[in-house]
Amino acid sequence: METSTTAPENPGRCARLFRHLEVPALFAVPAAMLACAAAGLAQSALLLLVVVGLVVGLFFAGYEASRPALRQIMPTLVLASLAAAGRVLFAAVPDFKPVSAIAIIAGAVLGRRNGFMVGALAALTSNFFFGQGMWTPWQMYAWGLVGYMGGVLADAGAFRRRGGRVAMVPLLGWGFASGLVYGAVINLYDVVAFVQPLTWPGAVARVAAALPFDLMHGAATVVFLGALYAPWTRRIERVVRKFDLRG
Repeated sequence: METSTTAPENPGRCARLFRHLEVPALFAVPAAMLACAAAGLAQSALLLLVVVGLVVGLFFAGYEASRPALRQIMPTLVLASLAAAGRVLFAAVPDFKPVSAIAIIAGAVLGRRNGFMVGALAALTSNFFFGQGMWTPWQMYAWGLVGYMGGVLADAGAFRRRGGRVAMVPLLGWGFASGLVYGAVINLYDVVAFVQPLTWPGAVARVAAALPFDLMHGAATVVFLGALYAPWTRRIERVVRKFDLRG
């Protein structure tokens, strides 16, 4: 009897603990970047890789601790697969990818944690085609952050007008900004870890070189959100309401 009463409680406690740690963990990555830049550490690349790996691992552990049923996992896996397939499909066009848009849709409809999981899983699985490396955890974190913030904004009602219509201006605004957010994460890591010695001219030159690709990423996300958000969310929301899948 003792085992049967305590077993269900532990997963619930763990899941709540991980949920409380999500926001501090997301902030830990930029905080670590700033600390490494201020300290001028020679091993910044390795230290930051450990930090971002722990943050991504925490989200995966939190998702596992919530013990989702198969019916709850399936929409997340399907959206992550579509995002990964879309990234591969548009491989010929630099930074014109649907990953951010699909992660935002997942966060808005399935919840912020699922938005993170879709972005992170899409990066991980698509890199079996593009190539795995020390950049993979950073792409997982950056696309996960995009999906997570999509869930936060949707929960705040930013993407809905009265009457349930989609508020396209804030939705597309976040879509464009998400390309810059993704780029900021990748570029800042690149600057802090590999621009040695770290100087303002060197940092600005590295970020400026990547800016056209980040703008393309933002524009692509606007295009894909404009095309996919309304029809996809309508269909997914029906499934979410029917099976109570919101995470």
